[in-house]
Amino acid sequence: MDPNKLIQMARKAMEQAHAPYSGYKVGAALLCADGRVFKGCNIENASYGLTNCAERTALFSAVAAGKRDFKAMAIAASGDPAPYPCGACRQVLSEFCPPDFPIHVVTSAGEFETLPLGELLPYTFRLKPPSESSD
Repeated sequence: MDPNKLIQMARKAMEQAHAPYSGYKVGAALLCADGRVFKGCNIENASYGLTNCAERTALFSAVAAGKRDFKAMAIAASGDPAPYPCGACRQVLSEFCPPDFPIHVVTSAGEFETLPLGELLPYTFRLKPPSESSD
């Protein structure tokens, strides 16, 4: 899929954001291998620790729908700074996506920058699930 189309979908998802505290609305669009796109927005809460980012909202929706093979993500925001994924989102994405997974981030100038997940999170924390451990 053309990154511009995925970015348009992220911008559309941003319209659903609930950001009464920061005023910083974020939308994400996650492209699956089968062509389906899952959208997410940030959902703030008065207890800031309970806030969920757009990237994780999209990813969790996709995983809940049985998807595990992802091709790209686009992220857009309502203002500055550019919406690079936070550390928590980077770590969660690394659970499902390889280091070369492309993330398209809309910059403050309205252009987009594409970065691989491995560049955003060079030292991913990994544990082997018990099913993958050797005896």
